[in-house]
Amino acid sequence: MKVELADVMSSEGMEMSEQVELGLSSFQSRLGRFPIVGKEPFTLQFFNEGGRKLRILGETDVTIAIPCSRCLKEVDWAFHIAVDKEISLVGEDGEADGSDCMAGTSLDADQLIFGEILVRWPMKVLCREDCKGICKRCGADLNIAECQCQKAEPDPRMAAIQDIFNKFKEV
Repeated sequence: MKVELADVMSSEGMEMSEQVELGLSSFQSRLGRFPIVGKEPFTLQFFNEGGRKLRILGETDVTIAIPCSRCLKEVDWAFHIAVDKEISLVGEDGEADGSDCMAGTSLDADQLIFGEILVRWPMKVLCREDCKGICKRCGADLNIAECQCQKAEPDPRMAAIQDIFNKFKEV
């Protein structure tokens, strides 16, 4: 959602509030595409602090479905986003300087929230603390039941001897 800030940017000391709906239905980054399963409308407050500074304040909650790092079950991960951002204004027209969420005098609220989620993205997501993950060989979910795969990993240094035993094994 775009918010037009020309009025507040042109007058020092001016304040403005805007009710904003998040337009994103999914979060897409280099890690993949993740559906947004919960989002709330929120209020952004804008303050022209003078000295060519614009301050943006607001809070919202966004829930994204992220796969567990071990078993790949989707986990609803809640992000509490508290925006407190200061943007430098330059030039006579009051355009923002180098802000990725500003285009001229318009603020892209979706891009602002996208950046805040990106900064808060978790390193590892687990469905539960003791998640056992999936079997490397058959792909079975080890949280549900043990698989029937061979558990012992042979020592790679003994591979030649293992081949000799396999050749002379009686059937």
